[in-house]
Amino acid sequence: MKNATPISCCELKSFGEFHAGDTVRQAMKPVFAKNNMGSMAFLTAEAKKMQFFFNHEVKTMGATNQKSSGRCWLFAATNVLREIVGKKLNVDQFELSQSYLAFWDKFERVNYYIEAIADTACEPSNSRVVDYIVETGVHDGGQWDMFTAVVKKYGIVPKAVYPETFQSSNTGMLNRHINNYLRAKTPVIRKLVQEGKTEEFAALRKEILEKTYSFLCACYDVPPTEFDFEYQDKDKNVVTEKGLTPQSFREKYIGDYLDDYVSIVHAPTADKPFDKLYTVKYLGNVVGGAPVKHLNLELCEFKKLVIDQIKDGEIVWFGSDCGKYGDGDRACWDQDQYDEDLITGFDTAISKADMLDYHVSAMNHAMCLTGVNLDENGAPNRWKIENSWGDGGANKGYHMASDAWFDAYVFQAVVNRKYLGEKAALLDGELTELEPWDPMGSLAD
Repeated sequence: MKNATPISCCELKSFGEFHAGDTVRQAMKPVFAKNNMGSMAFLTAEAKKMQFFFNHEVKTMGATNQKSSGRCWLFAATNVLREIVGKKLNVDQFELSQSYLAFWDKFERVNYYIEAIADTACEPSNSRVVDYIVETGVHDGGQWDMFTAVVKKYGIVPKAVYPETFQSSNTGMLNRHINNYLRAKTPVIRKLVQEGKTEEFAALRKEILEKTYSFLCACYDVPPTEFDFEYQDKDKNVVTEKGLTPQSFREKYIGDYLDDYVSIVHAPTADKPFDKLYTVKYLGNVVGGAPVKHLNLELCEFKKLVIDQIKDGEIVWFGSDCGKYGDGDRACWDQDQYDEDLITGFDTAISKADMLDYHVSAMNHAMCLTGVNLDENGAPNRWKIENSWGDGGANKGYHMASDAWFDAYVFQAVVNRKYLGEKAALLDGELTELEPWDPMGSLAD
């Protein structure tokens, strides 16, 4: 760093004098010594303004539990679909198998990884793209369009048909072993492609997929190709459906529903003009499947589409940064209930665009919006959220968020294309490809 300024002795003396005169930080010394900073910043007077009731609310089933896995996107997506299936089955409680979809997502992603490594084989091994692909590897995160790709290719089944195992609910070691294997084969793949040895590459690809499939079957169980489904409806009738397949179950209970739903985002950064369609390079799972697509919209329009869908009785899959300003005891996200700057003395105000550009915030969790409270002017002031962290806590697994938190930390939602009106034509427009590390792909990391 040319012309960089080192810290001088005079500056150190002035910093000491500043601290000696900083009465708030002086008072906080004994408090900091024995207490959690997050709890210290809590403001009861602000927190009590958030009450758990909503004047527009969709009745939904009980909360689900992704346990020690990063399958939030699959849980949120199946929570959307189970409401449709549950109505047709006439049941109070129902779950689709997240494990079944996770099995095929993992398997497809191994192939996607192989093809991505082959595609970048002529790049230097330390290039940012190669480094990103290898570092990301195969993990639990994902996107709505990736969910759609798996369901369309492999169908879907009830959870009773393909239940959880320890490994499906605790994916850390499973992911570690798959990624260790893939990284060990990465230099071999690159060398074969560089040398044009297509037959050897094809043989290695088959070997990797063969061994991965067997490993996944051991971890999850062999995915069903045909099954019988038995359940009891609200009227206490025991119903058995025989000879179903994952595709026939999808066709009967979901049909073409997924074709009507699209991803909208609010990413107010300079590199993403609004009313444009975006994808992220090397973001996907099913090779040959439809690309992940995001339509970037102004915040007011983004929120209106979400509200319209909730008011029409449909819940909304969404992606957000759940790590900001959450009160676990009250199951509430609201930055006004905390004043961290008061106890630290820092000024941390930053725009949503700058948060995205400088890695302060990005999507890391998917959930479902199931309600909204609108004031007398029709403006939202709080939102009801269906999470996938189990049914414990203040509201049996459901959460709430302030509208200010929504504005700052919600980045994506999935809505029916009919709400877009004339702007639905934008979905057929030119697709701008973003870099693999763009924050609009972070939910799948």
